[in-house]
Amino acid sequence: MSSTAWESAAADKRARLQKSIPEEWKIKSPIEGPAIDVPDQLSVLSPSEMKITNSSAMELVVQLANGTLKSVDVTLAFCKRAALAYQLVNCVHEFFPELALAQARDLDRYFETHKKPVGPLHGLPISLKDQLRVKGTETCMGYISGLGIPDTDDSVLVALLRKAGAVFYVKTSVPQTLMVCETVNNIIGRTVNPRNPNLSCGGSSGGEGAMVGMRGGVIGVGTDIGGSIRIPSAFNSLYGIRPSHGRLPYAGMKNSMEGQETVHSVVGPMAHSAADVRLFLRSVLKQEPWQYDSKVIPLPWRDSEENIIQTKITAKDLNLAFYDFDGVVRPHPPILRGVEVVRSALEKSGHSVTPWSPYKHAFGVDLINKIYAADGSTDVYKHINASGEPAIPNIKDLLNPDLAKADVNEIWDMQLQKWQYQREYLDKWREWEEQTGKELDAIIAPVAPTAAIRHNQFRYYGYASIFNLLDLTSVVVPVTFADKTVDHKAGDYQPVNDIDRAVHAEYEPEVYHGAPVAVQIIGRRLSEERTLAIAEYIGGLLGH
Repeated sequence: MSSTAWESAAADKRARLQKSIPEEWKIKSPIEGPAIDVPDQLSVLSPSEMKITNSSAMELVVQLANGTLKSVDVTLAFCKRAALAYQLVNCVHEFFPELALAQARDLDRYFETHKKPVGPLHGLPISLKDQLRVKGTETCMGYISGLGIPDTDDSVLVALLRKAGAVFYVKTSVPQTLMVCETVNNIIGRTVNPRNPNLSCGGSSGGEGAMVGMRGGVIGVGTDIGGSIRIPSAFNSLYGIRPSHGRLPYAGMKNSMEGQETVHSVVGPMAHSAADVRLFLRSVLKQEPWQYDSKVIPLPWRDSEENIIQTKITAKDLNLAFYDFDGVVRPHPPILRGVEVVRSALEKSGHSVTPWSPYKHAFGVDLINKIYAADGSTDVYKHINASGEPAIPNIKDLLNPDLAKADVNEIWDMQLQKWQYQREYLDKWREWEEQTGKELDAIIAPVAPTAAIRHNQFRYYGYASIFNLLDLTSVVVPVTFADKTVDHKAGDYQPVNDIDRAVHAEYEPEVYHGAPVAVQIIGRRLSEERTLAIAEYIGGLLGH
């Protein structure tokens, strides 16, 4: 396309999005204050609809299953709130309330006829990152060249969620290429943080984080290849899980660098509580996704694994490790305080929390960055160049087109290096256990070196991406918010390298005041039940 053609395609998409919002749901004049507070100040949602959208998924599925609530009413409430979220923080790529309400009416008719729900998510609206295909809607993934092509089938996960009773109404924004932790593209522009428009919502599941943060969604589905579930969860004060590869189905989803098998992208939920995250996981696994996606491990949800953690919690016998500096980039003061808040809360509750020495994180981060760039960015630039649109500036942070392509032998060598590094990290886990005589239940660590960051300032992915390389389960727990009165800048800090210097220089207490702060809880591979149980317990200690 010419520059005029791609701009016209983007303008047409924006016009179609605007048309999808009924007039009575539109905000007629600017409203002061953070976007997250605006729905309370408008009359778009009725009091009962406000109550619905402020409920947990667990509360809603119980009421939908016993007939106290109708799916059409719950769906309408979330459609309205999603429309407000789109207008306030610009977080939508596809909005289809008519399809959602038709689906909800069908579910209500089923309930009326059979006097029972169709499945564990009966009538519950679920928002989707714009990678999951929903028949009849577009999946552009932030590329102009992806516009105007309706999907003819559902992704496997969408089909299984539909079978479980979920309703689909919105697909949320992503950055061009998916491969950056900022959410900006040439189609709709930038998605902003619901608490502060000057701060990032994260990426690449940033639209999902912003949508659920605005309570335009109660559970959102994101993906993660380098932090793309965890960073938006952290930046929007949400729980989110990065499951290990093979636990949930990815088949049929659209992706950048499809066929790249060295570090897998995984799919997982984001929500306001660990209980809602568990509801999603249990509901999907109940559908036996291994019957539909050959990469899914036949591993049902294991209550016994959760029970082991509950027994340890009761006996005050959790054995945890923590670190607040990976040796590459030292986190900002609010993040250091967040790790300490969690460590202190656990120790006061009688559990063991000892230091963890990050093992060769600089090596691991360098290796995963080489893996991301192994094709010389050919794939992402193919999709960018197909329309003639420019690349967003953030791409060079992670995908440098000036780097040479790796040949097949170099890629094989990277795969061997990854496997060796995974084995060495397991050795370190086992050494910790041998030295302490205890089982290591999880590691507590930063998700990113910053709280929700200013736009275009995200520089270092290593706190998140290292666990993509290792393929360890990780759950984000919201902790607190940056506070200018206590999170003072460390004026005497001596950076250890250039990127550390740049991240350190970015921190200003006044700028980051009120930004969400979170940690991640890292467990062994395929330890979703145990790691989520620990995360839920920590959230309880923090008053969530």
